[in-house]
Amino acid sequence: MSDSYIIEVSSQPAGIVVRNPRGFRFFAASQQFHPMEGRLFRSAREAEQAAFRLEKRRIPSQLAVPARNHRT
Repeated sequence: MSDSYIIEVSSQPAGIVVRNPRGFRFFAASQQFHPMEGRLFRSAREAEQAAFRLEKRRIPSQLAVPARNHRT
């Protein structure tokens, strides 16, 4: 069994998890996954699922159309 794994979301690196005696510690590869930085997970799969959930919450805000300033 490996001691570290790369976590990818939508074919982009989210971060890595490194095994330690208490579980798997997450290290973010990009700013969007920084909220997970340093978090401890029971398994690499649990970290991957958390990264997918974080990505799902981020997508709707990216799809929002910015308001335009109209001058009258």
